[in-house]
Amino acid sequence: MEAVKQGAAAVGVSSKTHVVLVALKRTPGELASHQRKLLPIDDHIGVALAGLTSDARVLGKYMQARALASRMNMARPVPVQRLVADISDKAQQNTQGYGGRPFGVGLLETGAHLYEFSPSGAYYEYHAMAIGARSQSARTYLEKDVSVYATATLEELISHALRALRDTLPPDATPGLTAQNTAVGFLGPDLPFKVVGDETQIQQWLNALPPPPQRLSGEPVEEMQLDQ
Repeated sequence: MEAVKQGAAAVGVSSKTHVVLVALKRTPGELASHQRKLLPIDDHIGVALAGLTSDARVLGKYMQARALASRMNMARPVPVQRLVADISDKAQQNTQGYGGRPFGVGLLETGAHLYEFSPSGAYYEYHAMAIGARSQSARTYLEKDVSVYATATLEELISHALRALRDTLPPDATPGLTAQNTAVGFLGPDLPFKVVGDETQIQQWLNALPPPPQRLSGEPVEEMQLDQ
């Protein structure tokens, strides 16, 4: 759980028809690329991660295999709740023996529903959720408008998710949210899960955000940790 708290923040928001995932991508330096924070699992499932990226890749490949097996053997997409329960069972097994360690990653999974998965094997369904460093600030924002998410449009969900993600940054963060360090993904009816690769489109969403509220002077700011 400590690894999840130190990972770059990820936010998910859902309505009756759409689900949006956004995440903050970190980079170890100017010469390096940004991390991959959104993982497509199937046409109807995507994942946002916070914590150990290598652990997320292991669980991501496991979920992709389960999704493919469902389509080949059952001729249907795997139900999201069943897949979340499968990886939760897999993670919980690692908490019982001395020969391995628990997975150090938290996941937000979408597929008409939004689930949070934790290293303990517990999972919950949410209307909106944030994980990672300073995620409490994002959850505070999300709790203010939770009643409007059910009927929100896709564009409105993206705006809410990006505003919550922006709140996880320290007030003096430079350069803040940019098209390069922000990942956006979404799905909806007849709309397969899509990770937006067009930085121009992401920048337009960021430009449309209202100015951030003024923070109180002397407000404590958590130290930013790097994903591993």
